[in-house]
Amino acid sequence: MPEKHLSSQFDAELNGVSSRVMELGGLVESQIRQAIYALSQFSGEVADQVSETELRVNAMEIEIDRELSSIIARRQPTARDLRLLIAISKTTANLERVGDEANKIARMVKSIAHSSAPRALPTLDLRVSADMASGLLRKALDAFARLDTAAAVSILKEDDLLDKEFDGFVRKLITYMMEDPRTISASLDLLFIAKAIERIGDHSKNIAEFIIYIVKGEDVRHATTAQVESVLQ
Repeated sequence: MPEKHLSSQFDAELNGVSSRVMELGGLVESQIRQAIYALSQFSGEVADQVSETELRVNAMEIEIDRELSSIIARRQPTARDLRLLIAISKTTANLERVGDEANKIARMVKSIAHSSAPRALPTLDLRVSADMASGLLRKALDAFARLDTAAAVSILKEDDLLDKEFDGFVRKLITYMMEDPRTISASLDLLFIAKAIERIGDHSKNIAEFIIYIVKGEDVRHATTAQVESVLQ
């Protein structure tokens, strides 16, 4: 009975910290939505809200890390439980970095909004990419909550599409800058935004890889999609 009681307590602690990660993910998603809206409206005021949310994200990351350290010290978990705690720690770090990328987008939006730069730049393309990246993060969080390896593989493939969007956008920006040098400064700001969006996809991909690590005990970082699929067979 005592062992069962301790096990139940441990399960409750794992569920509690997992819920906190989902809460952090929701907060970061709201940051991305704010950043996308700021971009669509060139709103410095909304961009400031992204930075304010960043403070909450940073504080929550520290709280989750503290809780994880406490669980590991008290429970000394082994095997899959330890993998889960490690993956939660890495997922938390990736979510905080997604928040950083949203904050970068907000800073670049303010730079563009406060300049006299031409507005005839391909910002719509960026909003499409940002929506893709936000959707990818949402899918990664859902897959993490269910430990769904099939969904994780799907996320890896979708990140490749986001990378292609980024490459296409860079080529388009180069064309704008060559045709009108007055757009160079604003185009560089948009380039930083595009890179931040692409990095959000990368962090979502990382979370997907952690799912496979938890379930299969295999570290699939830097592996090709085909290699990952072979691990799951």
